[in-house]
Amino acid sequence: MIKVSIVIRCCNEEKHIGRLLSGIQNQTASDWEIIVVDSGSTDSTLSIVQNYPAKIVRIKPEDFSFGYALNVGCREAKGDYIVLASAHVYPVYRDWIDRLIAPFENPNVALTYGKQRGEKITKYSEHQVFKKWFPDKSNLDQAHPFCNNANAAIRRSLWEKFPYNERLTGLEDLDWARKLKNMSFQVAYVSSAEVIHVHEECPRQVYNRYRREAIAFRSIFPEERFTWIDFIRLFFGNSISDLYHAWHDGHLLKNWLEIIIFRFMQFWGAYRGFIQSGPISSTLKQTFYYPNGLYRNKNNVKSEQNNLERIEYSSSHEQ
Repeated sequence: MIKVSIVIRCCNEEKHIGRLLSGIQNQTASDWEIIVVDSGSTDSTLSIVQNYPAKIVRIKPEDFSFGYALNVGCREAKGDYIVLASAHVYPVYRDWIDRLIAPFENPNVALTYGKQRGEKITKYSEHQVFKKWFPDKSNLDQAHPFCNNANAAIRRSLWEKFPYNERLTGLEDLDWARKLKNMSFQVAYVSSAEVIHVHEECPRQVYNRYRREAIAFRSIFPEERFTWIDFIRLFFGNSISDLYHAWHDGHLLKNWLEIIIFRFMQFWGAYRGFIQSGPISSTLKQTFYYPNGLYRNKNNVKSEQNNLERIEYSSSHEQ
């Protein structure tokens, strides 16, 4: 019997996918299967995948959307629960899967998602985004539908009734969670189900990512808007917050220009994507866009952790 199906979307992920697959093999959970949905890799991604017990499903690059790739993978799934992972994440602890699916003991939970953090190459502002979106304290019954399919899990029985929207340019996870919450299901955030999420993006790619997600957000919430004033306010607010924290962390000289470029591309992309819509709801605007503020945590609150050791990865998993 398969309890968990792990669906991984990928395209040209030879630098990262080996670490994820190795991390899965190091999990305390054993009743899982891996399904890799590849949308036209031209590097050695698939050669690496073939070294692991994974089923490869190919889709045409021209057919790709985030929702379509997930639906293709989920149709192959045999498990009661489907874990969704980006090919450029990897788990921190050996009980990542167990932690991620634990909230499903509550039959009203439709979706869970876990913490994400960056690594050494992660841009300073991206670290700040992760801290904002994925706090150190779990919330097993969120009031809002925010989630992220780079590190999430869903009930297969609910996906069979409500597949992902294949027309969206992104945020298929938010769209799915919103629909299920509207039917009184719960979304659970599990801080201890932690992964490292590696983004290696040039400024143009940052712009494209946030523009694409803003277009999708506008489609999900057609009444919403992101104005020129929002762009100015949020660009300066987040830049000042990041510069302040970088100064306190001793990283200002190395990161000040990168911070400004990242935040400009983030909010210019969001503005361009939202340019034809109406106001963003306050709860989701707080989650997606508002800066971390100019306060420092003086209480040394520790993250939720477990007693297991971290998984040790070797550089060979990147090749």
